[in-house]
Amino acid sequence: MAARTENAPTEAGGRTPPGVHRRTLLAAAAGLAVVPFGSRFAAADIPPKRGGVLKFAVDAEPPNYDCHANVSFATLHPVAPHYSTLLRFDTADYPRIEGDLAQSWTISADQLTYTFRLHPNVFFHDGSQLTSEDVRASYERIVRPPPGVVSVRRVNYVAIGAIDTPDPLTVVFHLNWPEAAMLENFASEWNSIYSAAKLRQDPQFPLTHVLGTGAYTFVEHVKGDHWTGRRFDRYFKPEKPYLDGFRVEFVTGAKMIKSFEDGRIMANFRFISPSERDQLTAARGDQLAFYESPTLLNLLVVFNTKRQPYNDERVRRALSLAIDRWGGAQALSQKTVLKFVGGLLRPGYSMATPEAALDRLPGFWRDVTASRDEAKRLLTEAGVPNLAIKLTNRDLPMPWIPGGDYVTAAWREVGLKVEQQKLNLKDWTQALAAGNFDAAIDFNGDYFDDPTLQLTKYVSRDLSPGNYSSSTDRYLDALYIGQAITPDPRQRALIVREFERQALTQAYTVPLLWYNRIVPTTANVRGWNMTPSQYIGQDLVDVWLDG
Repeated sequence: MAARTENAPTEAGGRTPPGVHRRTLLAAAAGLAVVPFGSRFAAADIPPKRGGVLKFAVDAEPPNYDCHANVSFATLHPVAPHYSTLLRFDTADYPRIEGDLAQSWTISADQLTYTFRLHPNVFFHDGSQLTSEDVRASYERIVRPPPGVVSVRRVNYVAIGAIDTPDPLTVVFHLNWPEAAMLENFASEWNSIYSAAKLRQDPQFPLTHVLGTGAYTFVEHVKGDHWTGRRFDRYFKPEKPYLDGFRVEFVTGAKMIKSFEDGRIMANFRFISPSERDQLTAARGDQLAFYESPTLLNLLVVFNTKRQPYNDERVRRALSLAIDRWGGAQALSQKTVLKFVGGLLRPGYSMATPEAALDRLPGFWRDVTASRDEAKRLLTEAGVPNLAIKLTNRDLPMPWIPGGDYVTAAWREVGLKVEQQKLNLKDWTQALAAGNFDAAIDFNGDYFDDPTLQLTKYVSRDLSPGNYSSSTDRYLDALYIGQAITPDPRQRALIVREFERQALTQAYTVPLLWYNRIVPTTANVRGWNMTPSQYIGQDLVDVWLDG
């Protein structure tokens, strides 16, 4: 079978970007269907076919169904196909924005007013008709959540003031200040539009119920086994979706790879490890397509600043200094998706700190001996040279457990007594939200390169519930707002650089390593495109099966 590939993407100047793995290029030369980031199949002009059920794997189960309250792919991958958003990213031409519920939109000259005109005749799956009030109610829930409702990304929307609905098909957002990433924020796949009527009855309705206007209606969730959806025949986009439905298999590790080999699943849209890629290549060869790219996802180490001695910046900074990130990238990239050393922004992004400057920041020194000597000095100065610490982690084998094991070993190198606790997604989420931990492995994952998105984990907890360190740092808050409203990219980058210096010095939460994303699908899965994010493009609206 001839390989359906295009050349590996290049950055300006013709240099192959980081993350296009040499093995990917070798596999392409050998005739495998390897599809790097930014490309599509050469046969993409074939008209899409209707029918079939897409079966794909998700490595964990959602703790609940509310996209506004969750941060894990385990929620978004099964839930996103049931919902619509105001805008969406065009994954075939990332990062271009296109309408979803919005038929058109305008932005005022002062960038303070966003007006959206909605598609007519959009229906929820219960038959009720969507209006601008549903959009308003959903965004009010995100921006100003009622008591008991969690909105983990509300810091991204603090610029939004009033939301008006002059008629059933028009919604107007009035901003208190210009927001550099506002249009992209409206395209977030997390911003599911819920029924205003259901929210009035129960603001927590989305936690336990699935009711959207998306391409697929909810059929069932059998815990520990599967999730299914069926084509919504009244979907507002003509001729879509193409699939009859989808089925999620909750399977991971060796069982997931075995399901791929046996043909029981057709994709894993999150990622697999390099060794798993090699195993699938050996088993099924050109029956599979592999997508590979650097991604907007990294592991973090978060310290509970409400507990002693982690309220002492010397202790937090020491624990960060003890971690050899450069050595970790080399060692862990051989068997895991952890591959890139970077600060608060994705390595290679225009505003990310370059390596020459990064290795002068705490925790990123290349001289690991000097870094660990300084860590021991700080721990002794803080009065805890033999600190006993519990590291709370998730029980996911890739890459959480290897990442946690690496941190555990690093801390033992500086004399700490470390216990690692590995929890399922629900228990891990509850532990971090309740502050029931000393230190924890967390993650940051976004759908678009922009500091307003990537820096939310470091903003004070009262503004950003996703900051599990519970820290309060008004200097970081001021810098965060400052960069968000600064239109000049050079000035904005300077503010971001100062934000990063302060965040890494205080070390409430620190980056560990960034991911390399490897996505396998069967070769007949069409209409899905690789992007730097595991979150966008999961509504399955454009996906179809070629036989």
